[in-house]
Amino acid sequence: MTIRTITVSVDLGAAAADRVQLAAGLAERLRACLIGIGACRVPSYLPVGDMLAVERIYEDEERRAREQLEQVRALFEREAGTMPRTEWRSALTDPLAYHAEQAREADLVVVGRQGPADGDPGPTAAPTGALLMAVGRPVLVVPPGLERLGLGCAVVAWKETREARRAVHDALPLLSLAERVCIVAVGPEAHRAGAEGTAAYLTRHGLAATTHLLPDQPAVGAGDALLRFAGREGADLLVMGAYGHSRLREWIFGGATRDILQATHVCCLMSH
Repeated sequence: MTIRTITVSVDLGAAAADRVQLAAGLAERLRACLIGIGACRVPSYLPVGDMLAVERIYEDEERRAREQLEQVRALFEREAGTMPRTEWRSALTDPLAYHAEQAREADLVVVGRQGPADGDPGPTAAPTGALLMAVGRPVLVVPPGLERLGLGCAVVAWKETREARRAVHDALPLLSLAERVCIVAVGPEAHRAGAEGTAAYLTRHGLAATTHLLPDQPAVGAGDALLRFAGREGADLLVMGAYGHSRLREWIFGGATRDILQATHVCCLMSH
């Protein structure tokens, strides 16, 4: 797999500028095209009462949405710098639906972490969890405050599932840039054979990897255990499958996926 096109979600949150810089730097290293994506839905109102008043309200909301899209476009163009291959795409529509639609052209989708402590990214943001489940592409979740993706160490969270296998495959272009790769299995279902088989797979792609089994720690969830391991190793990237399902248009995640989506301190490449 090669990465030729990267899309980055651009919003009005405090972390958006850093995220665009990180995506631009990654696109430059990979010689990929960077596409900035922005969307804002215009609220609709029931036509009750004075129709002229309803029309005026709608026009005001549409004007406000266009102004917000101009702000995110200016942010993208400023932070993408002098990259030769960039595009900007935007629409007055639901951000989640638009991002998912535009992801059809992407090899990698870059989004921001949206944890409880991360603040409100504004109406132009697509919800990260729902986007991860909808796009059908590998998603790079970027925590606030990171302007560059270092690749000294990458940690692969291994589990004997299709999602984990997909994530390892999707991450190959980034893993090939890492100085070292650690494959980690966590909990009572951790098996050395699966981790070692993944290491053998990476070896055939020219990558050296070490394997690590983390014993079950009842007081510590799998997500927290992975993040602690990544911290000890000085990791720059965490690779893992994303586990969840939809229920009445809500996106419900398992413990590790949910914890890392909300609290990861390193960039996390997830595949579903």
